[in-house]
Amino acid sequence: MIETIDERVWGGLPSLIETRIGNGAFGFRFPEQCPDGQGPCGCDQQAFARVLRAEVPWIEWPLRFGDVPEVPAILDLLEFCASAVGEPIEGFFHSYFRHHHLTWDRDAGLASFVADVNLLFRRNGVAFELDAGGRARRVLPQPIAETVGWTMFQTGDDETDRLLEAARAHFISPKIENRRDALEKLWDAFERIKTLEPGPNKKVQADTLLDRAATPGTGFRDTLAEEARGLTTIGNAFRIRHSEIGQEAISRPEQIDWLFVRMFAFVRLILRSSGRGG
Repeated sequence: MIETIDERVWGGLPSLIETRIGNGAFGFRFPEQCPDGQGPCGCDQQAFARVLRAEVPWIEWPLRFGDVPEVPAILDLLEFCASAVGEPIEGFFHSYFRHHHLTWDRDAGLASFVADVNLLFRRNGVAFELDAGGRARRVLPQPIAETVGWTMFQTGDDETDRLLEAARAHFISPKIENRRDALEKLWDAFERIKTLEPGPNKKVQADTLLDRAATPGTGFRDTLAEEARGLTTIGNAFRIRHSEIGQEAISRPEQIDWLFVRMFAFVRLILRSSGRGG
């Protein structure tokens, strides 16, 4: 799956949006009022456009099929639309203006919009989706999704649990800056985990954790110690926890994913081995 939205995929999204403007679905948030004052009868397109320009200023309105916006802007547009949509229900027919007065089923309209967007993404191999609440998120490879999604954190330290939960939530974000933040929180949690066991200093505490994960003196125990040192070095050498001039930035999404999965797998092993969830 890919994390790009090309011209073909983009071409379908304005159609989904314009159809719902036409049938009044976005009148749930932006209702057009009947001139006789008898209730809403559609979508106020001008109000929709004004608020869209304010909330998602990097999207040009009207939407242009051939000019593909940046991916974060497209996802913000879809979240905006999801927040405004409802299934229009026709009521009284106002014969003078030849329109129906409308009410909206919010749940049905949101579910329909989410389903249409996700079908378009899925058919084109796009690694994004809208969740049931209309928020954009990444679609992770199944083994990673299961590991990250089902891990329970019970470290005994509220701050460590908070960091781990925040790291997991930010990792599935489609926004690269959120995924960088996920790395920072995961490395912060790693440093705190080193001090969870009793002991006179951090080294003794960390060694006790590793002893719980593998028998002392074995090759696997040595491998875990080497991995712990390697992860610590990565956190100090790259721009993860700090932003010093000499630290190398991590810019590519696949590099962030690799580092996150590597650290998360290590943390999960340590937590499970010490009875702290995972």
